Amino acid sequence: MFNGKALDNKVAIVTGAGQGIGAGVARAYAAQGAKVAVVDWNLETAELVAQSIRAAGGQAVALKCDVADRAAVDAMVAATVAQFGPVDVLANNAGITRTAMLHKMTPHQWDQVLAVHLTGSFNCLQAVVGSMMERQRGWIINTISTAGILGTIGQINYGSAKAGLIGFTKSAARELARYNIIVNCVAPGASTPMTETIRTDERFRQRTLDRIPLGRWAEPEEIAPVWVFLASEGASYVTGQLIGADGGMSIH
Repeated sequence: MFNGKALDNKVAIVTGAGQGIGAGVARAYAAQGAKVAVVDWNLETAELVAQSIRAAGGQAVALKCDVADRAAVDAMVAATVAQFGPVDVLANNAGITRTAMLHKMTPHQWDQVLAVHLTGSFNCLQAVVGSMMERQRGWIINTISTAGILGTIGQINYGSAKAGLIGFTKSAARELARYNIIVNCVAPGASTPMTETIRTDERFRQRTLDRIPLGRWAEPEEIAPVWVFLASEGASYVTGQLIGADGGMSIH
């Protein structure tokens, strides 16, 4: 059963929560007492996550949303507020990949990835921040990637979007600090369906593992607590930071 702990009665939106890290974060938030909007473009997978939360005694609603569509984001936030009340926590986690070497990448592939990761995060933040400013409280956590820190091959769109989210996080943290709104980002290790090729294709698998000091892949459940901390009162003096939950891959 859910007893309500670090996030007791907070209202949280988690985008890209139908699978992988987003699902792990949504479940971890609910386990700590949050009321969670499980948001994904795929309503079926979002509903499965929400059902698993409710089955364990937590509170969750599944909402379909393309975060690149501002009207859809506004509707999603309005539905969350109608269900649970004002939003306290936003975890920007929605993401896609459109893999191609840079000389073969199409403008559409470039635009798609930036629209979801970067513009989508902006849409969601702008949709919730007014209420947070009025109430003088809020927690924003943006999911980046080691690709945004170290670069990557075959995903210049993805690496650029994630690097952009670092600047997005730091700028938002500076601007919103006066309103007591905490903004941070997390760089997770390879643990999601988006990294399945890296984790399973022998052309990339061992090479990637060799770059991870802990020498293994992450499980969403073991890195989700980082998002819990950054959404909690314990992070009240932590803002504008990039936290690596990547097994040491980004040590520098």
